[in-house]
Amino acid sequence: MRSKHALLLAALASSALTGCNDAQPQADNSAGPELGLFTTLPIYWGEGEDITALLDPAGEPDWVRSALEERYRLQPLDTLSPDTLKPLALIFLAQPRVLAPAENLALDEWVRSGGRALIMADPMLTRHSEYALGDKRRPQDVAVLSPILARWGLELRFNEDQQGGERNANSDGYAIPVDLAGQFVLKSTDAPADCTVSEDGILARCRIGEGQVTLLADAALLDWEGPGAPPPQRRGALDSLLAESLVN
Repeated sequence: MRSKHALLLAALASSALTGCNDAQPQADNSAGPELGLFTTLPIYWGEGEDITALLDPAGEPDWVRSALEERYRLQPLDTLSPDTLKPLALIFLAQPRVLAPAENLALDEWVRSGGRALIMADPMLTRHSEYALGDKRRPQDVAVLSPILARWGLELRFNEDQQGGERNANSDGYAIPVDLAGQFVLKSTDAPADCTVSEDGILARCRIGEGQVTLLADAALLDWEGPGAPPPQRRGALDSLLAESLVN
């Protein structure tokens, strides 16, 4: 079965071929670097009953998409492969689906050759979804990245006894909103990666070959669904993570 993203890409291509001019206006980011976006969250496309609703030009774009498009030319990715990753230097994996073995290999080799990535892997997603549990269109409720994390010498754990509710994790100078966050643990000292983990385990930073990856064990930072712009602190935390991961 073709994924939601693949169907949407096909719909967009069809719309262009038929001369439709009602597509949602894009930010003028032609000068920015290209950023691959691989996610199950409704960041690039919203949630809706059908493709027509998802492509409704009257719909307000997710704040994360708007923030990203101020600096980058977004390239939504449906799969991770040598072909899809080769043109890119930067990618953002936000609550990705389970990766196939070939995708784990492609991601590892891409990073090792100089790629830079920001990964948000939430072991207990708190974002509201219009789709019921079990619906394939629903965002990934539990991030499962064990093979690639093990390759990099990490393990993602979740404390089921923690209290729910959004709080700020103060990680290295800036506050990150988290809710039912996970914790990264260093599991191997002989992994082909040089990883460090923050004191609270929420952030991990890895040097892998010529590339680097910043990992956040939560995705509540992206949860804001209120009208208009998100609180400045939330936007500031996203900007800080992006700058650290993809620019510095």
